[in-house]
Amino acid sequence: MAKPTGTKLITENRRSRHDYELLERVEAGIVLSGTEVKALRAGHAQLGHAFADVRNGEMWLIGASISEYAQGNISNHITDRDRKLLLKRNEIDVLYAKVREKGLTLVPTKLYFKDGKVKVEIALGRGKDKGDKRRAIADRDAKRQMDRELKARR
Repeated sequence: MAKPTGTKLITENRRSRHDYELLERVEAGIVLSGTEVKALRAGHAQLGHAFADVRNGEMWLIGASISEYAQGNISNHITDRDRKLLLKRNEIDVLYAKVREKGLTLVPTKLYFKDGKVKVEIALGRGKDKGDKRRAIADRDAKRQMDRELKARR
């Protein structure tokens, strides 16, 4: 059987684009058990309230939920456990130094298969306040309205 190539999106954290100004993105591997991978192949994952944290020099994904595999047995995985992320030491050190700055956090934006392996895209984000969120919504609506007007003129 040929090795799978390319990328296949499992889930995307659209809420992160709304709540955070995303500054820098990094791709990381993730440590999973067998039934977790099978559940991900079925698309059963949620990143809505997840974040990444550095503990004892290791990067961890906290709050991500991977539903139980339906055809699993008694040794099925725990759905809301913390999962270790696989990054190089210097990448972890650089991200940790930036997170210590005020108002920055590590937010998972995507979970996807890349060449048959599960990857997580982690973004360095600065939290938006209510005014920024409203301004972004207003800008998006204005751009959409302008596009409609231009399309109507053609």
